[in-house]
Amino acid sequence: MAELTWRSTALRTRPRARLGVSLAVLAALALGALLLPALLGGQPVDYGSIRLAPGFAHPFGTDSSGRDVLARSMAGLRVSLLVAASSAAVSTALGSLVGVLAGGLGGWPDRLLMRLVDIVNSVPHLLLGVVVVALYRGSLLAVICSIACTHWTTVARVVRSEVLSLRQRPHIDAAIAGGSSRLRILRRHLLPAVVPQAALSAVLLVPHAVWHETALSFLGLGLPPHLASIGNILGDGRDAVLLGAWWIVLFPSLLLVVTTLAVSGLAATWRDRIVPRRRSELVL
Repeated sequence: MAELTWRSTALRTRPRARLGVSLAVLAALALGALLLPALLGGQPVDYGSIRLAPGFAHPFGTDSSGRDVLARSMAGLRVSLLVAASSAAVSTALGSLVGVLAGGLGGWPDRLLMRLVDIVNSVPHLLLGVVVVALYRGSLLAVICSIACTHWTTVARVVRSEVLSLRQRPHIDAAIAGGSSRLRILRRHLLPAVVPQAALSAVLLVPHAVWHETALSFLGLGLPPHLASIGNILGDGRDAVLLGAWWIVLFPSLLLVVTTLAVSGLAATWRDRIVPRRRSELVL
């Protein structure tokens, strides 16, 4: 009995600890991205300090143009997170709209919208993103649109599944019996009910969008080269690694991984709260 109590207490406190660590890491990264580039003097080019190893003056070292890697990485993280958050918001809004309409209306609208989802999913996301950004090279808006237009389908499927489950609830049957129109049911009952799930999908899309933007910029098809982003920094540092300047790639990559893990921890805690599990499923 004591062991069962201890395990149940541990299961209750573990999500809290995970949430606290995730929020602390994200807050530290956000403050660093906002303040460190200015506190470190920006990103001036200094050809007298090319590829300096990490030290007291430059904790992350310098790159092939003499710029401080820490300041540039934080500035790049700020841009990458801005792109990821914007594209995740657009993807979630579009996917939620499609999912609610498909699940709420049913019939031929459901079949039509789901076939559209299948068509978009049949094209590799990175390939479709490359095509979009290739048409508008160096455009920040094009990068956001390329990510948003290839990632809304996942949200649409999740929201549609949630709506189909909600349609079986007694209060929906009561609303139909009371003469409510389909549009009113969508607006008053289904759409508000899927907001938590849609918000969770948006959070889960952020790290994926960061990696997508990084891949596009690394290939030279994303953000302009003069604009700091994690992908541009890694693209600039791939040749420097062959010269022994490993820090130019290592530290920005670690920032990317830490950001992904922090957002994933936050999303996992959120998921456990909005999709509660039965006690028998928690206690193994």
